[in-house]
Amino acid sequence: MKILITNDDGILSPGIQTLAAVLREIGDVAVVAPDRERSAVSHALTLHQPLRATRLAENTFAVDGTPTDCVNLGIHQLLTFRPDIIVSGINRGANLGDDISYSGTVSAAMEATLMGIPAFAISLASIAEDANYDAAAAVALKLVHVILDKGLPPDTFLNVNVPDLPATALLPPVVTTQGKRRYEGMIINKVDPRGRNYYWIGSVGMDFLDIDGSDYSAVSRGHVSITPLHLDLTNYKALNVLKKWQWL
Repeated sequence: MKILITNDDGILSPGIQTLAAVLREIGDVAVVAPDRERSAVSHALTLHQPLRATRLAENTFAVDGTPTDCVNLGIHQLLTFRPDIIVSGINRGANLGDDISYSGTVSAAMEATLMGIPAFAISLASIAEDANYDAAAAVALKLVHVILDKGLPPDTFLNVNVPDLPATALLPPVVTTQGKRRYEGMIINKVDPRGRNYYWIGSVGMDFLDIDGSDYSAVSRGHVSITPLHLDLTNYKALNVLKKWQWL
């Protein structure tokens, strides 16, 4: 079994190191990940500057680019094999609801799907230093077996979120929908010592809606959430409505 691992927290993050150690029990693991944290870069691809990849060990590379860059470089340049599956994570913090549109972790799995390779993103719903990465890695191990045994439907990758619980306390996985949250944007405006304005993009009111069957609903109750995502962003409900409009 050939497995490629990436993330958006950086190659030195505890999540990716734990994931790699566990998956090496079942196959050949390559790690191609950003050399620093690249959270919230979404599906960004570096086009206007060269990329550098530093070999840290056999089949282990740190790239000064985005998670999407890492998947591209890993498949087309750095590795001597084509992966059977790509796993992105383990992300520090959940990727639920609307947040997935920002997530570099989820976008890496999307990029793999574009290239015809089965993939899933996996996130741990905690940012604590003592978070249960071992439990999340055990979930990832089981998912690799299931996906390679059954295959994924066409145009599909998975967004997996694991509650921060010991493995023995996790409730069974459930297949969920993408959730929603209440969101109110906030920009922090301050002045630096040279008298120039600077801005921090932040947010308040980030409570998720407790929608039955959603990713947040499952994780908040102790279940592993498995959300099938796909590449086609067409809003089919709106398609027939817009076709009736007079556009010219």
